[in-house]
Amino acid sequence: MRRPAVAGQFYPRHPRELAEELEAAFRGAGSGETLPIRGAVVPHAGYMYSGSVAAEVYARLPGRETYVLLGPNHHGLGLPVALSTEPWMTPLGVVECDQELADLLLGSIIEVDESAHLYEHSLEVQIPFLQSRLTGFQILPISMGLQDEETAVEVGEAVGEAARELGRDCTIIASSDFTHYEPQEDARKKDSQVIEAILRMDVPAIYRTVYALNLTSCGYGPISAAITASRILGAETGRLLRYSTSGDVIGDYNQVVGYGAIAFI
Repeated sequence: MRRPAVAGQFYPRHPRELAEELEAAFRGAGSGETLPIRGAVVPHAGYMYSGSVAAEVYARLPGRETYVLLGPNHHGLGLPVALSTEPWMTPLGVVECDQELADLLLGSIIEVDESAHLYEHSLEVQIPFLQSRLTGFQILPISMGLQDEETAVEVGEAVGEAARELGRDCTIIASSDFTHYEPQEDARKKDSQVIEAILRMDVPAIYRTVYALNLTSCGYGPISAAITASRILGAETGRLLRYSTSGDVIGDYNQVVGYGAIAFI
């Protein structure tokens, strides 16, 4: 059992308080019409900072059998691309992992290593959003310590082809914040350039932009893997649902973090 590592830090520990905070995030989202989302990008900061941005995606997600969660490895523990197959617990209950899909991925670049997930917040914070709106689903959490283009494409191809082989109805969710701790105007300018490449689902352009601008986006590898898998599953274009920064929440625009909600359909 993978138990919560950041409950009480990134989101409330008490189930009722967590449910209330999630409801507040969803109230701040748009119309919430369901979209045929095959892939998505969502942020992973504390809910007070980025919860309403993440909710823009989760309010529109269709019901799926499995949600594959791809996120960066902030702690450097475990294998370079690490899969978890344990049940995941949050204050809202327990979600099972898709063991059949996991088994099909073994032997690829992706291997099981629970240690990579022990303290990682980027995937954990996504699960309560799913639990609050959906039922009867499984997850497949994958932590990426390596984020180079070759690795990201290989991960995306493995996930997409395995899901297609199984006929698994799934959505691929990439967890990433954008620019970290730069002035608001600079962050928005830089983020708009990489988001343009993301919306085109152009993985090589994402990497060119990241390197050219020295971007501090923490999950460009998971984003690129999600794009690759989403294309295999039929997605053709990206749609920006919302972009904001931590400065928009707390009013300090000197050093902001950027957050984006993007759907691949």
